[in-house]
Amino acid sequence: MSERGAERFPIEKMRVNRHRWIFWSSMAGLLITLSALLATLLFLVWQATPIIRQSGAGFVFGRLWYYPEQMFGALAMIYGTAVVSLVALTLAVPVALGTAVLSAEYLDAGARLVVKSAVELLAGVPSVVYGLIGVLFLREWVYRGLAPFDPISGDSLFTAGLLLAVMILPTITTLCDDALRAVPASQRAAARSLGLTRAESVLHVALPQAAPGLLAAILLGLGRALGETVAVFLVVGRQDNQLPDKLFSWDALISPGQTLTSKLGGPETHLAYGDPLHWAAMAGLAVLLLVMTALCLAAAKGIEKLTKSRAARVAGQS
Repeated sequence: MSERGAERFPIEKMRVNRHRWIFWSSMAGLLITLSALLATLLFLVWQATPIIRQSGAGFVFGRLWYYPEQMFGALAMIYGTAVVSLVALTLAVPVALGTAVLSAEYLDAGARLVVKSAVELLAGVPSVVYGLIGVLFLREWVYRGLAPFDPISGDSLFTAGLLLAVMILPTITTLCDDALRAVPASQRAAARSLGLTRAESVLHVALPQAAPGLLAAILLGLGRALGETVAVFLVVGRQDNQLPDKLFSWDALISPGQTLTSKLGGPETHLAYGDPLHWAAMAGLAVLLLVMTALCLAAAKGIEKLTKSRAARVAGQS
């Protein structure tokens, strides 16, 4: 072996060893993460087994929750979670989409950076701060604004949804902006060359092209909304068994309610620890919340994957 080859061999060997070390360390991190997730899921299911054996589907569809009588029905909390999340999405999505369109389609690089930084700054505010703002200001404003409808108090499902809309706004805005920026500039240029205005190219080209990414952003925002605890706990009212006869009820919307996260974050978790069946019911709520959040995230990732494969096919055909 020449002197030059002898010098190169240790370098190549060091590179191979470094690549192997990176691969196996990354694999170890992945295995630890998956093991922790699987262990958490199995532990919760194991802890919830007694309530599943006793009530079965009645635990999910039961209307009453009254632990002194061993009555555990989660439907009212599922309803509260769904209503709060729906209110949050209804209020946040139009604002987030409008901000993303402005940032991605109309602003120059400097102004876009300022807008994105301001929006992302909202994501860095701790949830307890949002909750305190809700307690000090928002619930009083909601109570005064809804005074003609004679609400019980400012703590309600609507108040929780309004506060949650502000909290999920940065997530949806940032992801919608990324989806719009992923649309090739050539698509916009082609639309403009055909005589479309900028607004028409955004409406008829950019938004349809980015639609899967926008939907994925909304689903990820929904996943964030489902899992929020502290802020919702402080303003939702935490009233059990608030399940209206009509699915879309204004009276239920402006009344105190309960969500899965507010129940799990409340003092009843500590009270339940001494009662096996009660504790199993609380663990069952955690399983329901985990499943709902996982479905939203899985749907978002599935849409994102389909979008990437579709873009790759279009690029291959062109």
